[in-house]
Amino acid sequence: MSFAGALVLYAVIWFMCLFIALPRRIRTQGEDGRVLKGTPPSAPTNPQLARKLKWVTAAAVFVWAPIVLILVFDLVTIEDIDFFGRWGDGQYG
Repeated sequence: MSFAGALVLYAVIWFMCLFIALPRRIRTQGEDGRVLKGTPPSAPTNPQLARKLKWVTAAAVFVWAPIVLILVFDLVTIEDIDFFGRWGDGQYG
């Protein structure tokens, strides 16, 4: 795996973790009873983005590191997951 490939993989995992974390523990303005003029009641009151970004970065490293190790050291290859023998002899049919 190249350095650029590892960075792209990390970015994909980071954004997936971010989209999982964003809706967690959100209090809306409608739930608090204080809707500011010009905003919908579903707008968050305190999204705590800095805290979530720190957790997302840590979680992404936790998920990314084993995947990179598996790919770099060939711990799992296509032959290991070839349950039907389609790629073992080089033939695709």
